[in-house]
Amino acid sequence: MLVVLAGAHGKIAQHLGRLLTARGDEVVGLVRNPDHAGDLEALGVRPVVRDLESASAEELAGDLRGADAVVFAAGAGPGSGAGRKDSVDRGAAVLLADAALRAGVAPYLLVSSIGLEAVADGRAPGGADEVFVAYLRAKLAAEQDLLAREGLRLTVLRPGGLTDEAATGRVRLAPSVERGQVPRADVAAVLAELLDRLADGSAGRGEVLELVSGDVPVARAVDQALGGS
Repeated sequence: MLVVLAGAHGKIAQHLGRLLTARGDEVVGLVRNPDHAGDLEALGVRPVVRDLESASAEELAGDLRGADAVVFAAGAGPGSGAGRKDSVDRGAAVLLADAALRAGVAPYLLVSSIGLEAVADGRAPGGADEVFVAYLRAKLAAEQDLLAREGLRLTVLRPGGLTDEAATGRVRLAPSVERGQVPRADVAAVLAELLDRLADGSAGRGEVLELVSGDVPVARAVDQALGGS
C-alpha cells in the first residue's frame, strides 16, 4: 500500500509512519520544514516538502498520484493563533481533499478531535480559551466539508486527550465514547487498522469514530466499530 501522510513530522504521524513502513507499506510524508526530512527518512518515510498553507490543489495532487490512501494528521500545533487553526486544521484538510479528488485517490483518513459537539451550531463552551474554541471550530468545519463531498471514501477518527505514554494495544472505539485519554501510539495503531479497512472496503463510508483508551484489542475494536464481529 502507498500512503501519503500529511503532517508527517507530527507525533501521531511519526508513530504511524514507523508502523506502516515496518509492515512493508510505502509512505510519503508531507512536511513544511525541510529540516524534518532526515527524521522521516530515519523512519523509512519518503519526505516531500510541501507547505499546505500555500500550495495549490494541483501541486499537491502531483504528490498524491498513485497513492492508495491519504491521511491528514497535520495541525497548527501549540503556540499557534486562531488564524492558523483555521488555515491548517481546516484549510489544509480541505486542500488535501481537493488534491486527492484531482489525483483520483478516494480513501481519506481524517484525524480530528473528540469534543466537537461543544462548538456545533455556533456554540462556544463557557470559559474556554478562544484559541481552543477556534481549534474545535476548525476541526468541525473540516469534517463537515469532507463529509459533504462526493467521491471521497472518508473515515474520521476523533481521539481523546493525547498522551505520550507507551502503547497499550487496547482501546475503546465507537461513534460516541466517554471522554478520556489515549496514547498517541495507540491512535497510530488504530489508523493503521483503518487503512487496512479502507483497502478492503469495510471503511470509508463516512464513519466518525471517537477513540480513548479501553480494554479491547485494537484490531477487534476497529472491526466492532465498523459493524463487524
